[in-house]
Amino acid sequence: MTRKILAVGIILFLSSICLPHSGSLAEETDTLPSSTKEKTLLFTQTKLEKPSSQKLPLSPKESSPGNSSPSTENQFVWSLKLPISDESNDDFSFEVLPKDRQRQGQEFDIPIVINAKVEQFIQHFQTRAKKVFTGWLARSERYIPFMRNLLKENGLPEDLVYMALIESGFNPYAYSRSKAAGPWQFISRTGKRYGLNSNWWIDERRDPEKSTIAAAKYLKDLYDTFECWYLAAAGYNAGEGKIARAMKRYRTEDFWELTKYRYLKRETKDYVPQMIAAALIAKDPEKYGFVDIGYQEPLRYDKVKVPEVTDLHLIAQACEVTLDEIKNLNPELSRWCTPPNFPDYEIKIPFGKKELFLKNFETLYPGERFQFKTYRVKKGDTLSNIAKLYRVGMEPILEINRLNKKSRLSIGMNLLIPLPKDPGPKPDSMAKKKSNGIDQHRAAF
Repeated sequence: MTRKILAVGIILFLSSICLPHSGSLAEETDTLPSSTKEKTLLFTQTKLEKPSSQKLPLSPKESSPGNSSPSTENQFVWSLKLPISDESNDDFSFEVLPKDRQRQGQEFDIPIVINAKVEQFIQHFQTRAKKVFTGWLARSERYIPFMRNLLKENGLPEDLVYMALIESGFNPYAYSRSKAAGPWQFISRTGKRYGLNSNWWIDERRDPEKSTIAAAKYLKDLYDTFECWYLAAAGYNAGEGKIARAMKRYRTEDFWELTKYRYLKRETKDYVPQMIAAALIAKDPEKYGFVDIGYQEPLRYDKVKVPEVTDLHLIAQACEVTLDEIKNLNPELSRWCTPPNFPDYEIKIPFGKKELFLKNFETLYPGERFQFKTYRVKKGDTLSNIAKLYRVGMEPILEINRLNKKSRLSIGMNLLIPLPKDPGPKPDSMAKKKSNGIDQHRAAF
């Protein structure tokens, strides 16, 4: 028996010498330098360009218009390890942010990526631009609720509303050096393409409702082209052609990759991170130090149809409100009246005033006694000559255009010419007009 115990002991002793120690690998790992551990959290550029099973929020085909808030499962929020210079974004790497730096309690229906550029704009809005951004936030609540609804109705993510925040600070009268106007900053050509009229009398780019519908259509077209909200937003800023050429030149569909090159302007490179920063702050302002904001009341109004060239004073009188209230609700109107050549124009009036307006307007409106022509002032024109041209008195022209006899006309100015409604000129008077060349002159307008 003693011999058997001794034999077993010898076998165990020999096994412990020949076989590797089961705890050696763990001990060796624990002694690795801390720098080596940190590198396990980093992803090289090659790994990012060819992701395996991870679902990144940068994927151009990740979301579609109208999707609900994307799931955060298996998604990463990236941060640039190295600061981005203004001239070049070369040689940067991504780092997964800790969970406590990711958004908490706030859902987004557009991809949200937090990187050094986004954090740079967050800091900018918190410091140098805090007063301005606070004003933007205060005004935002006036427009965001109904703009969100319009985006949703058009099948778009509601959080695209924050593009208007960085475009204009939700100011309908915002006007840029590139002649873009309104809360969504449409230039005239693009606005016209999406149904926004812009002339002497009216600029529908300033209409919060109409311009939001136009922006939704434009953004939908951009998304259909690029299948990525970041590229769509960049295309909104720079034009779809510029983004398409950049993608072709650098053979990438990744917005962040495009920002590494000089082809896109700095304004376009900054556009997406600025939008993300604005969205993060606007959804959780107190977290970022914005407290006690005096938010404006959400915009509410009724609409009524009025004849062309209806005086805004008359509309205000019918609603029993001030003229300023009517003007504030209708920033698209550039003059004192509704535009000519827009019969049954829908004007906005204070919410709850529709019945009162209809009752009073029927009594106050003098009826359509005139038809109107517009005349564009040319070099050498005078009020008396224009009155003679249309065979009307000067007084109606002065009154309807809010002018006096000493008013100076400027080239390109538009005048309303009130023409009395009658059965029409007699044949002999028509012949006389033609002999004087007046009809030919009228035909030019």
